[in-house]
Amino acid sequence: MQLAFKATGTSWRVDIPDSTAQGVADDLFSRVKSRIEEFEEAYSRFRKDSIVGKISREAGEYRLPDDAAPMMSLYRELYEITGGLMTPLVGQVLVDAGYDPAYSLKPKETIMEAKSWDSALSYTHPVLRVKEPIQLDFGALGKGYIIDIVTGMIRKSGITEYTVDAGGDIATTKALRIGLENPENIKEVVGMAEVRNQSICGSAGNRRAWGKYHHIINPKTTESPKHISALWVVAETTMLADALSTALFFVSVEKLREKYTFECAILFADKSAFITPKFPGKFFAV
Repeated sequence: MQLAFKATGTSWRVDIPDSTAQGVADDLFSRVKSRIEEFEEAYSRFRKDSIVGKISREAGEYRLPDDAAPMMSLYRELYEITGGLMTPLVGQVLVDAGYDPAYSLKPKETIMEAKSWDSALSYTHPVLRVKEPIQLDFGALGKGYIIDIVTGMIRKSGITEYTVDAGGDIATTKALRIGLENPENIKEVVGMAEVRNQSICGSAGNRRAWGKYHHIINPKTTESPKHISALWVVAETTMLADALSTALFFVSVEKLREKYTFECAILFADKSAFITPKFPGKFFAV
């Protein structure tokens, strides 16, 4: 049984076996869609009525949902590891570059670098204190986190076999073969991966790209990294895989593996490739 819908700016698909769906699917799917809506009401920078939308207009104290704690903790860790390059404070940089709620894709003449974490905000669960109106963006790991929340809901319903796919970020308990998309021709693949009881997330400069920018921007240089064409990360949680698929644009695999357990495959702009020894897949000739 499958549920397909649009949310978080992308296409979602939730698959569960027909044999285990009887009596739970309709209620489960309804709760899943409601839970994703709640998540967007809190964290979407594309909604004026979200908490993030309110933070962009007014300084002060904001009580974040209980689910904010793991997300904020991982963001802070990666902020420190990347020297401030992975940060929710990149939101204003993205907006100024043209990746705004209206999707204008028209950069401003001057794009200021992001403020530092401690100069702009502080977080002591569950309260986020912002010292001035600031545009936050949780896109670097927010989608991965809500996928994990959804898979938790599925398991609590007694379903042990599932696949959740949100725009190519995938959590699955099945043995699932996944094509690694060619960033130069999205109708082709440059490799394959097979995951089971894991999550896989990818990131590429050809997606959400305009002018000299794509959806990942260095908050200090205000430029999009161009040395990586595409990469894929496999980890135990989708939030971690999602987060690292951004962090790897800024720091090395070795540095991140000092803290986290993951596998990855990277295709560089110069056509060279790198793959960790236990990545569950391979590149074809590239």
